[in-house]
Amino acid sequence: MGGALSLTLGALVYPSMLGVTKVSSSPDRVIAQTQWGPLTEGDRDFVVKVRAAGLWEYPVGQIGLQKGTSKGVLIASRHLIDGHAALDTTCRKIAPMLNITLPNIASPQQEGFVNTLKADSGKKFDTDFANILRMTHGSIFNTVAKIRSTTKNTLVRALADQANDTVLDHITVMEKTGLVDFDQTLFQQTTPPKLPDTDVTPPPPPAGQPEVVLTPPPNATSTPVDIDGITGGKGGGASTGGGANTTGGQGGATLPSPSPTVG
Repeated sequence: MGGALSLTLGALVYPSMLGVTKVSSSPDRVIAQTQWGPLTEGDRDFVVKVRAAGLWEYPVGQIGLQKGTSKGVLIASRHLIDGHAALDTTCRKIAPMLNITLPNIASPQQEGFVNTLKADSGKKFDTDFANILRMTHGSIFNTVAKIRSTTKNTLVRALADQANDTVLDHITVMEKTGLVDFDQTLFQQTTPPKLPDTDVTPPPPPAGQPEVVLTPPPNATSTPVDIDGITGGKGGGASTGGGANTTGGQGGATLPSPSPTVG
């Protein structure tokens, strides 16, 4: 596994793992005052990262159900679809409340992960699947913790709670496949190559394009954040102050059911 996996991870890994690296000039800078607390650049970028994660990991879960050859990979694939559908619902609920524009496709680098796994088959697919996803989730775990411990925004904090549970679950199911090369994966996780911002940032959505929706599976076990419970049913308020808009994307996965839809 070593040589081939090293080339795969070395070519595809990127620092933030979820779609935005150097978008923020100052993560602590407040860009909007909202009724749910101040929104910083770091808060905004985190919401975009969670959305972008689902835009590549959800279809990878679908691919895993088609191409996985081991029970562990099939279980992990179901967890990807289930967890990211629920996170996607939360992101799409809070983004307009915070005046954040979401991407509709993942970053070019994330699409590279998808394309690599589409090209794989058999044991190589299972191995690359487990190691790429263990690496990416391990890399974002600290980011989730930092946002959770520092944000003053109630909605972002709720998303971070959900993301923490989901990422830990996905780390765990990847490890349970028995396919993770920890030496190689942790090296790539902690020593990522430097890539241009254009490779790791989701493109903005064309004006008027319908929003891509990651549809929950029929047997979903993950649940979105109860935003109405947090806001007392007052979820329509807009941000005030500096503009919080950030970049998004276009398109969506065209894989067998459950598939992303637009709405």
